[in-house]
Amino acid sequence: MQNKFTSFIHELQDKICSGLEQMDGKAVFAEDKWLRSEGGGGRTRVIADGNVFEKGGVNISEVHGKLPATMQELFKVPESDFFACGLSLVIHPLNPYVPTVHANWRYFELYDKAGKKLDSWFGGGSDLTPYYVFEEDGKHFHTTLKNSINPFGPELYPKYKQQCDEYFVNKHRDNETRGIGGVFYDYLRPADEKDEERLFQFQQANGAAFLNAYLPIVEKRKDLPYAEKEIEWQEIRRGRYVEFNLIHDRGTIFGLKTNGRTESILMSLPPRARWYYDYHPESGTKEAELLEYLKPRDWVNS
Repeated sequence: MQNKFTSFIHELQDKICSGLEQMDGKAVFAEDKWLRSEGGGGRTRVIADGNVFEKGGVNISEVHGKLPATMQELFKVPESDFFACGLSLVIHPLNPYVPTVHANWRYFELYDKAGKKLDSWFGGGSDLTPYYVFEEDGKHFHTTLKNSINPFGPELYPKYKQQCDEYFVNKHRDNETRGIGGVFYDYLRPADEKDEERLFQFQQANGAAFLNAYLPIVEKRKDLPYAEKEIEWQEIRRGRYVEFNLIHDRGTIFGLKTNGRTESILMSLPPRARWYYDYHPESGTKEAELLEYLKPRDWVNS
């Protein structure tokens, strides 16, 4: 599974980067390969200053070695070795009417000191963070994800949507969600080899759905006119995105605690953000309207 999943994320990185470059029409991804001294490495690809995408990254990593003591405590395991690989992406568009998007698909193995595999699991998901809400965009994004998941069980989309709604929350901001959600799942442990293959195919289906979920929204909104007012609101909301990633995000915490590559981990942060003291948008505006949507909602049937 290590080899299969690594091949999967390499191919997916190529496909996603190509699709985003075609949509942008100007900027291309710069590639940076890196090695981790404790074992493994990765391939970071960053896009910036494009016609459509202001900043973004589509990164893959394959790391292994001794599990740090902090992570041993988190996983409640004795001294262990680990292998982790995955693809993680964050795209921050230029136009405030185009939403930021995040996704990742990952696989993890845990071993005892004799090299025996103790545990393994899959995780991942995709979620959308708009600055201005268009209900048809939320419906499209969620419906596309639901359709990719349904062949594996109709009960899974509602379950993983709820987990997304519960995870991407700034609890220090009165439980305000980061965006309008998507799906999130973690610790999907295979029962046997057949189940492992099923979970791998599940990851493949979710990865394949990403461009279909996101690019039609970008195409619709990227040429809408905007001014400084919309940019200011975008940057205020980006501030909340930064808060979640630095305070709550498990991937950020795991990467930093396992001596991951800081530049690649913090690629998720936007190029510009603002923080105003006790700021509230004016009632009745499109900016204030967004806040009404930052709570769990049935997007598929909206």
